[in-house]
Amino acid sequence: MAFWIFMVIMDLLIPCTMIGFGRYFLKKAPQNINNVFGYRTSMSMKNENTWLFAHKYCGKIWYICGLILLPISIVAMILVIGKTDDVVGSVGGVLCAIQSYGWCRHFPA
Repeated sequence: MAFWIFMVIMDLLIPCTMIGFGRYFLKKAPQNINNVFGYRTSMSMKNENTWLFAHKYCGKIWYICGLILLPISIVAMILVIGKTDDVVGSVGGVLCAIQSYGWCRHFPA
């Protein structure tokens, strides 16, 4: 059961991070255009207007995607309660891989 709890926590990190940063970017974009924090692409960093638009748009998408991924992750992990550690690890690993692929594919650093 301890391994299952660990995997649930790991599988909920990406959706919760997406919800948190999505909400943050919707409400308040980083004040200055910078190379350290924020939605950094060549287009979003062109001027202040594109910077603010990109953060509002990105925040909206992250928030919605996080809200979609959260229940899917919870349901997938509830289905493997009481299974062997191999099954829990496999399902949790595949779920993390899918979440990471979606995160990196749609929101490059």
